Amino acid sequence: MPGFEKSDFIELFNHMYQPVKNYVYYKTGDIEVAEDVVQDTFIKIWEKRNEIRKQTVKSLLYTIANNLCKNRFEHQQVVFEFANNYKQEYNNSSPQFELELKEFNNKLQNAIGNLNEKNRTVFLMNRIDGLTYNQIAENLELSVKAVEKRMKNALHELKKTIEYKI
Repeated sequence: MPGFEKSDFIELFNHMYQPVKNYVYYKTGDIEVAEDVVQDTFIKIWEKRNEIRKQTVKSLLYTIANNLCKNRFEHQQVVFEFANNYKQEYNNSSPQFELELKEFNNKLQNAIGNLNEKNRTVFLMNRIDGLTYNQIAENLELSVKAVEKRMKNALHELKKTIEYKI
């Protein structure tokens, strides 16, 4: 009957943890990644303990660790490519784009400055401080409906002033 008892798993862990960690370390060159991968490997073994045969568990450990390394590497490649493409797009932006962005930011700052104090306060608390309407209502000792109305008014004025969807 396949499967591991808790004592079998503990023995396997104590015997194979270091060799599998070394294997991953040699592949990645990063001890922290090796620790993470070997822990994830043993978690997968534990989760599948009732389906695993004791005779094949050692090779399965290395296979799982290898696959987790590949997955991690592929994920890092995707992240790297995205960051690299974003950086190129940002660096290749035209002077025209930079000028338009600067003009928009100036227009937005002026429009926010021209809001009446009540609407401006609610808008900035929500959009800059990240507070919810409930939190704003509590802080300003208002009803949530009053906050909603002020926010609606602020957005309406900003859209009208800068002619852009916020």
